[in-house]
Amino acid sequence: MLKGFLKTLLIAGVAAAALSNPAGAQGVVTVKDVSLGLAQAIAQGAIDQCRKDGNRVTATVMNRAGQVVVVLRDDGASPHTVDTSRRKAYTAVALRRASGELGQLVASNPSNPSLAGLKDIAGVIILGGGLPVRVGNEVIGSVGVGGAPTADKDEACAKAGLDQVVDQLK
Repeated sequence: MLKGFLKTLLIAGVAAAALSNPAGAQGVVTVKDVSLGLAQAIAQGAIDQCRKDGNRVTATVMNRAGQVVVVLRDDGASPHTVDTSRRKAYTAVALRRASGELGQLVASNPSNPSLAGLKDIAGVIILGGGLPVRVGNEVIGSVGVGGAPTADKDEACAKAGLDQVVDQLK
């Protein structure tokens, strides 16, 4: 799993270097991204699931560039949940994997300085509840949920939000 993560980072670095080449930068780039309507449906689906579970949370959805598209804070959600959900979403889109998965990687490899340093990246939080929004293997955004009593419950709500739009992510 660690090798796969490091391989992904290496591939991303090679791709970035290729794009910095003037020949690679020419032309129009077409990308898929999270629309406002899609973001609203994901966030509302996450809030609805957490309400069913008896939890009041905040759901944040970001686009592929790590910009907030929508934030929904449920009635009664604690004030800190706005920032926590944003950071979980940012972590998932910036690092292109579930924020909880990154937490498990760091915990299982505490002596690896590359992984341990992830928590020091501005805006990153290594807690479960942030999931990438994918079309195939392409990350087009993310959702972060904060406020349930445990990170796995936040992540279950984020997954429920994504399940609301699964047909639109093909």
